[in-house]
Amino acid sequence: MALLFVAGDQGIKEKDLVELLEIDSAALRQNLEELQVKLLTDGDSGIQLVNYNSLYKLVTKNEFSELLTKYFKSGLGTKLSQAALEVLSIIAYRQPITRIEIDEIRGVQSSGSLNTLLMRKMIKEQGKKNVPGHPNLYVVTDEFFDYFGIKSLEDLPKIENFEENSNTGEIDGES
Repeated sequence: MALLFVAGDQGIKEKDLVELLEIDSAALRQNLEELQVKLLTDGDSGIQLVNYNSLYKLVTKNEFSELLTKYFKSGLGTKLSQAALEVLSIIAYRQPITRIEIDEIRGVQSSGSLNTLLMRKMIKEQGKKNVPGHPNLYVVTDEFFDYFGIKSLEDLPKIENFEENSNTGEIDGES
């Protein structure tokens, strides 16, 4: 199943599965039929195995089409924009931080990106700053760490590395 998962939309041809798994076609077809039945009868599974002219792939079950449409319309299924990534990096390095402080660093208004990041649960409000107006303070969440595959803020590249090379245009590790 791992091969089918990583193949994604492209799927895998039967002959390629036979080669990769080093089994004969009959055994492969039997295993794939068992997997197909297992996925179809598993009420907790949202995927099914399909075969299109000896091309196998995992796809979502039809009964989830309405839910998946809602998901993609919400924007949660899209990548983060450059602006959202900029805001996210500022928050990660300077947290806790207010929207005004983020706007000052970026030189542009950031409320749209903040709303996107809040909706995607990449950041959260964590208290208010003790200044006039008491603006919200933002910090990153566990979803931030999961998205970037890091365990803590200490795993982020040191900001000094970027500042040192900003005049030369070089990035650490490149010549």
